Amino acid sequence: MTRLTIQFHGEIEEFLPLARRGHIFAHEVEGTPAVKDVIEALGPPHTEVGAILANGAPVGFAYQVQEGDKIAVYAVSLADVVTPEQRVCPPVPEEPRFVLDVHLGRLAAYLRMLGFDTLYENHCDDDVLARLSSEQERILLTRDVGLLKRGVVVYGYFVRATQPEAQLAEVARRYHLLGGIQPFARCMRCNGCLATAEKAEVSAALPANVLTDYEEFRRCQSCGQVYWRGTHYQRMQGLIERLTEAEGA
Repeated sequence: MTRLTIQFHGEIEEFLPLARRGHIFAHEVEGTPAVKDVIEALGPPHTEVGAILANGAPVGFAYQVQEGDKIAVYAVSLADVVTPEQRVCPPVPEEPRFVLDVHLGRLAAYLRMLGFDTLYENHCDDDVLARLSSEQERILLTRDVGLLKRGVVVYGYFVRATQPEAQLAEVARRYHLLGGIQPFARCMRCNGCLATAEKAEVSAALPANVLTDYEEFRRCQSCGQVYWRGTHYQRMQGLIERLTEAEGA
């Protein structure tokens, strides 16, 4: 057996038993496995790791642990303990795109409402989610820790909150989304892009009261869904205001 000590820092400790949080603890492993495997066996997925130090020196996920190693694991938010080149977490794409698991449907609708490219299907299995995240460089949002431990997943985040609006605020903080909000840009139904539509072009699809009360319309270029600035738009504006207030607080 290989004996080492390890300590986790930051919100990544949430994946550990309470007795191990905030403490250096002894740990034994068989052979000299990669530090990534050691970390994930203890609970945290690799997508939550920002930096790793072995005996005070930065190492990557492939580092093989040795007898007597002192390992320190830092959450993504604390990755500035090393230089950017030494971090194990990749830089987030400038224009973040998302793919969500089947339990986050309302969060997917909120992200689309704010204009973010968000894939979601209520019947998508884990293999497909992991593949889409990898092939399209999408951030995988999930409440399934095991899904984030799949080796092909590069960008991923475990959503802590259980209430959809709190989930949105959490993801917005994690990925600094407020500056990229584009209301009325995406279809909440299918994620397609919205384009301005003339009233005459969409009148056949609209209720009589909408034709009377509204003059500006947008239509999804993928599924044809028509939108106007009714209660949906008002809800979106209220959501943005609450997000901004929370971020300021």
